Amino acid sequence: MAPNDQGSVPEGVDLERPNPARIYDWFLGGNNNWAIDREFGAKAVETFPIVRTMARVGREFLGRGVQYLADQGITQFLDLGSGVPTVGNVHEIADSVDPDSRCVYVDNESVAVAHSRVLLEREGDPTRHAVIQADLLDVDEVWEAALDTGVLDPTKPIGLIVVNVLYFFGPDDDPYGVVRDYVERLPAGSYLLTSHLTFDGVPDEGQNEREAIREQYARSSSPLFLRSREEFERFFDGLELVEPGITWTPEWRPELRESPASEEFRANPSAASGFVGLGRKP
Repeated sequence: MAPNDQGSVPEGVDLERPNPARIYDWFLGGNNNWAIDREFGAKAVETFPIVRTMARVGREFLGRGVQYLADQGITQFLDLGSGVPTVGNVHEIADSVDPDSRCVYVDNESVAVAHSRVLLEREGDPTRHAVIQADLLDVDEVWEAALDTGVLDPTKPIGLIVVNVLYFFGPDDDPYGVVRDYVERLPAGSYLLTSHLTFDGVPDEGQNEREAIREQYARSSSPLFLRSREEFERFFDGLELVEPGITWTPEWRPELRESPASEEFRANPSAASGFVGLGRKP
């Protein structure tokens, strides 16, 4: 039994359906999840055994991306859909490069926000890091709330992070318009770091497993919307793609940080079922 099952449920936490942020936490080995999330995750692993490794691959990409941005002199970050805190949080990686870095986390999941606040109160500097609860699709609300924290300087480049999030946005959510709206608010020299799940490159024998996972998520609080390479590349319209451009997740700058889970896919990177990329606003 995980600690969260032993006490009262925080206000705003929906236990009627499994939640993607809490499922992802379970995939990564965390304990900020409930029985309904673990049951969902265990069934997903039974259906598709490498799904936990895929989750770790995505987390490792986030670490490499933040490392790269910090090395380029980016000192402030806006992390959309940040999820439940786990190993390698954005502010921790950025602080290891520049102890004066700043980060605002944004999520709409109550557990993710609550645990992020606890983490920042315990380990972070409240004047440099903050967390807000908001709907990522409401760009006006998110942007205003992020600036109201006083953490971000909108006149200086920002690293906008939208990792492991976009595949929860369906066509009716206008994901391209939402990302474009965020990017338009960023000052020149800012970056968009993002990722996406895909069926591209998956051999026929692997299609059924992945389709079964998608059907399982359709019964959760957030169905999956997978996109092709061409569809993913549209999120970078108007931006300058940073080398190596759009790649399979394990192939993006592996030299930057140790990525043990990604190594498992090095011989067959398309098996990780994800595209990633980094774009710079000119």
